[in-house]
Amino acid sequence: MARKTRASGASSTPATPATSAPIIRITREPLDGEAIRALEQAVTTAGAGGIVTFAGVVRDNARGKRVRSLEYDAYPEMAESEMARIAAEVARRWPESALAMVHRIGPLAIGECSVVVVAACPHRAEAFDACRYAIDTLKASVPIWKKEFYEDGEEWVEG
Repeated sequence: MARKTRASGASSTPATPATSAPIIRITREPLDGEAIRALEQAVTTAGAGGIVTFAGVVRDNARGKRVRSLEYDAYPEMAESEMARIAAEVARRWPESALAMVHRIGPLAIGECSVVVVAACPHRAEAFDACRYAIDTLKASVPIWKKEFYEDGEEWVEG
């Protein structure tokens, strides 16, 4: 029996829209592998053909200085409100997306994860675009402050 295919490659079943609210959180809890996997699972839907995860980690250098550690601070309600605004824009631009955005506050050591963004969409290109938009906009507009501790001092810098 011959198999019928569509020339366009499109599926005959309708896409599954994201049904859950975005995950938006400011936390003091570690964003370790287990936490990241839980976020990925939380945004996964039957219609998600692409899931992109961005994990930002503390590096040991910035602007030519050796960094010993970081500390993030935020007014959680204000930061989460702005993150929700970003999530609403992601939902507007990519209606079939599901999104998680979590940022850690408090002291962090080199190598620890400070921020995670997970975007799930029907196709990989959309998932990459949604994830990039979310992290870039979060970094540019969410009021989260970063203090860098160096070998020879410390300073608050744009986060």
